[in-house]
Amino acid sequence: MQANFPWQNPEIVQHSPILLDSFQRLTGKQLIETTSSALEISQALFKANFIVVSHGVESDPILNYGNRAALNLWQLSWEDFTRTPSRLTAESIERSERDRLLAQAKQQGYISNYCGIRISSTGDRFYIENATIWNVVDEQNRNYGQAATFSRWNLIQKLNP
Repeated sequence: MQANFPWQNPEIVQHSPILLDSFQRLTGKQLIETTSSALEISQALFKANFIVVSHGVESDPILNYGNRAALNLWQLSWEDFTRTPSRLTAESIERSERDRLLAQAKQQGYISNYCGIRISSTGDRFYIENATIWNVVDEQNRNYGQAATFSRWNLIQKLNP
């Protein structure tokens, strides 16, 4: 059941409100309405029509969340997505800029209006626009990693036609 409905996984039910709360605390904006139960919040975030992804605090951070729109964009199953080092969402040529921006977000709490090129698991390249990257922290300031959201992207080309 969790493979088809990852938003029902207890860890994701717990993680989703932390994503939303930290986003709101840092940016002053809401990603989605949060007056529902944790399970309803988890479902709504997973089914949102914009991208939300997050990674953990490992030395080479692993993706630990991607909503349905993200899974579709990166062309990965939940299981494969959540085993992927987040650096692999960008081509090697783009990784130093990605790392710089993640460090900037870590220092400032968040950054907005980020644009850049990303790559799917099948080699599709796409340009993301107006992304926000933020630190995922709970109310006690415990660090859970970083997350990103965006709603605009354009396919550029497939690397391996």
